Amino acid sequence: MLTGAREVAAQAPTFGRLFPFARPVLVNGAAGVLVSAGGRTLSVMAFTVTGGRIAAVDVIADPHRLAALGRSD
Repeated sequence: MLTGAREVAAQAPTFGRLFPFARPVLVNGAAGVLVSAGGRTLSVMAFTVTGGRIAAVDVIADPHRLAALGRSD
């Protein structure tokens, strides 16, 4: 788990490479991002926003957990 703005921001280049494959989605009614390529879901990110700022980012990238989620495009 990463905590703190600096630690999370340091990971931005890693996630930046996924930008061409990302699209905004709702995750449980809140802001999120779905990353998929070749018809395969690679990750789902859900954002918790508090006071207009991102307070938490939850990421699921485990293929077994992603398969269990099911999704509609």
